[in-house]
Parts: sequence; C-alpha cells; structure tokens
Amino acid sequence: MDSQSFEEKRNATGLRLGINPCGIPRHVAIIMDGNGRWAIERGLPRFKGHEQGAKIVEAIARHFVSCGVEYLTLYSFSMQNWKRPKEEVDFLMYLYAAYLEGIRPSLMEHNVRLKHLGRRSPLPQTVLDALDETIRQTGGNTGMILGLALNYDSRTEIVDATRALAKEAVSGKIDPETIKEEDVSSHLYTAGWRDPDLVIRTSGEMRVSNYLLWQISYAEFYITNLYWPQFTPNEADNAILAYAARQRRFGDVKSKP
Repeated sequence: MDSQSFEEKRNATGLRLGINPCGIPRHVAIIMDGNGRWAIERGLPRFKGHEQGAKIVEAIARHFVSCGVEYLTLYSFSMQNWKRPKEEVDFLMYLYAAYLEGIRPSLMEHNVRLKHLGRRSPLPQTVLDALDETIRQTGGNTGMILGLALNYDSRTEIVDATRALAKEAVSGKIDPETIKEEDVSSHLYTAGWRDPDLVIRTSGEMRVSNYLLWQISYAEFYITNLYWPQFTPNEADNAILAYAARQRRFGDVKSKP
C-alpha cells in the first residue's frame, strides 16, 4: 500500500514540474464531459465512449495520487442524466457496478478511500451494493479521497443540507440566528472536506452544470477542448501548471497561498 505522505508527493511533483509545491492543488474537481461525442466522432456507439472514459478515470486518479492531491472529486452522473435514452442509462448503471467492483484492488494498492456524493435513490441495487462494498473495503485507507458524484445535483445537495438544518432548528438543537457558512458546509455531501482549489472541465464547455455550486465559490478553472476519453496525465500536469501560475486573492488585493 502507498505509504508516502502528501507532502512528500507534492515536493516530488514540484521538482518534476519546476513549481513550488504550494502551487499544487489539494482538491481537484473534474467535470468529465465528452464521452458520447468522442465515440460519435469516431463512428462508434455512445457506450464505447463511456467504456473508454471509465478506463481514463483509473489512470488519472493514479496520477493525482502521485501528485499529492488530497481530494479528487469526479462528476460522473447527474440527476438530470436520467433523461437520457433508457438503453444508455442502463448501460451506464451496468458499467458503474462493474467499475466499482473492478477498481477495488487499485484503490487499496494506492491507499485511496472512496466516497459517494449524491442521492442513493433511484440508483439500482446492483450499483448500490458495489458502491457500498467498495466504500467499506477502502474505509480504512488514509491517502487520497476519491469522491464519486453519482446521481448528483448541487441544488439538491443544498436543499438536503437546508432540510437537515431546519430539522435541527425545529428540534431546538440549533438557533437559526446563529447559523453560519460552516454550519451549511458541515451538512453538505462533502462535510469535512477542503473546498476544491481547481475545477477541470473537458470538452471545451463553459459551464459548471450544477456541480458543487457552494464548494467552488473560489475555485480556479481549467477548461480543455479535449474530450474526457482523450484526457491524459500530461494534460493533468498542464492543469496543475496553469493553477500554480494563478494569483488566488479570495476577494483581497494580495495573493494568498
């Protein structure tokens, strides 16, 4: 099992890329877009794009592990994606179940812990079983957290957090007048996580697609025209280099580390 610390990995990555290790994002969130278009442009059925996209996930996750990234959150399937043709959705659910089972040895080898972001219903039981077992098996790992946004919708996430806070207020556990940003954050699916430093979107689209709306309020963005099945570790390095060159002010006039 991978035993290197995050700091050791960031130092090594800084040397490799010629940047200060402080310039390496600790939380990367990716909108994996373009699987279907990648397949169609090659005269292939859309499901072939999803198959290839699933293969890319493992390679990119390993790369970010080696870079010392602490959280990698992947936008995999939104609640709006249920509108797609039934045949495509059914294949995606089959692919998720198979992928979540097949990736376990690699997650254990690289000390990665899997987490789920999203609502469980209406995910099929085969997917939930595979998801739960992978989360269970990797629960003791202490390296990078891999967040899988599956059946995810950011507005729904905020609604769920609001409902939870409202219940606590009604029961007298909290005073509504004292609710702070931290209280909202602690009721999101990413409770306890660092907010994303860098958001990567593939396929050249210029929108956030209802992804981590609360959490990415001060994130930096990297847009690439590559479709997700074309995304490589080299392009991931390009995203890190672009991020390292940014000045993050968080509303101030001075750059913040």
